[in-house]
Amino acid sequence: MGSSNRGQPIVIADYDPAWVAKFEAARDSMFAACGREAFVAIEHIGSTSVPGLAAKPIIDMMPGLRSLDDAPPIIARLVALGYQYVPEFEQDTASGPGMPHRRYLRGNDGDGRRAYHVHMVEHGGDFWTAHLLFRDYLRRHPEAAEAYAQLKRELATGFNATITSTSDINVGYTDRKTEFVEDIVARARAERAPR
Repeated sequence: MGSSNRGQPIVIADYDPAWVAKFEAARDSMFAACGREAFVAIEHIGSTSVPGLAAKPIIDMMPGLRSLDDAPPIIARLVALGYQYVPEFEQDTASGPGMPHRRYLRGNDGDGRRAYHVHMVEHGGDFWTAHLLFRDYLRRHPEAAEAYAQLKRELATGFNATITSTSDINVGYTDRKTEFVEDIVARARAERAPR
């Protein structure tokens, strides 16, 4: 794992309506660089995509491809736009299992701060479906979004209180969030199931 995930305090910011415009601008630049036809869709996911939800101020984007076989030339164009491709997350690491079904890139804003996480996956696959179920459930259920914000603030406070230069954000903070996310995805699936 890169050093950028180590030893940094977790900052949870109040919702910022500007996050939508940041997503749209980044999506439009991807369309311009790669052509709209390169993607089935590009979705805004994660906490910044849920109105009113406090979040780490990093925009999560999910480009959906017809096939991951289409990814290499798209990755090259996104790298030319300034994104950094991080292939090591496709392999298992000490922090957890890899995601061979995802091509992950990250991008910075003009100040050099991390501003974007790009999760390129096959449109309609498990990752795609689960992330949209989670986002849409939180959009429909403000009480669940508020519970998620509260959990993130508690976890960030705990992580920040014990941080060292080698602390890994994925241990503790991300793990505990995963339980909540899985519960919400299960609720969303149940809500969608025919009665």
